[in-house]
Amino acid sequence: MSGERIYIYKRYERFWHWSQAFLIVSMMITGFEVHGTYALLGFQKAVQLHTLAAWTLLTLWAFTIFWQFTTGEWRQYLPSLKNVLAMVNYYLIGIFRDAPHPFRKTVVQKHNPLQRLAYLALLAFISPMIWVSGLFYLFYGNWRDLGIDQYLTLEWVALAHTAGAFMMAAFFFIHVYLTTTGHTVFAHIKAMVTGWEEVDEHHKAH
Repeated sequence: MSGERIYIYKRYERFWHWSQAFLIVSMMITGFEVHGTYALLGFQKAVQLHTLAAWTLLTLWAFTIFWQFTTGEWRQYLPSLKNVLAMVNYYLIGIFRDAPHPFRKTVVQKHNPLQRLAYLALLAFISPMIWVSGLFYLFYGNWRDLGIDQYLTLEWVALAHTAGAFMMAAFFFIHVYLTTTGHTVFAHIKAMVTGWEEVDEHHKAH
């Protein structure tokens, strides 16, 4: 049975989400080809597209960080341990028993406690590992001029970048799976397209 509809995701938020998703998928496809996992576009073309997608995503992040702080949306990502165990129990057990969702989205609380911790790990660990190692990789020819060639090896930079890529891929696929756990399979995806979250009465918080 349908409940109320709440306008959760603003227009820029939806643009940023889908643009970032497209760029991350592009970087995964081209990045793993550069890594030698498969042949699809050709090495040189994959490198060019990977680099273009990376710079585009960095530019998008710069605008998004500005938007987050000017609108106050950065508060959505502040971590909280409150009800984390309830969320873990829901995803491990409750969801398979059609139990009520322990968290209800609102305009000021769009992410449940477990999501906030996941985004913290993404922003504080996975993303910096990818970006820092990627920039070192990109400017490998300038290491000697910068005086860092004695501290770094290309092998370690490549390993760090690849490890970050696998962690990002894991985060991406888990994120996609969790989008199917709404009151309908496409409810969360629809909300990120339209901005409106449909709150099913059966899945409201206690």
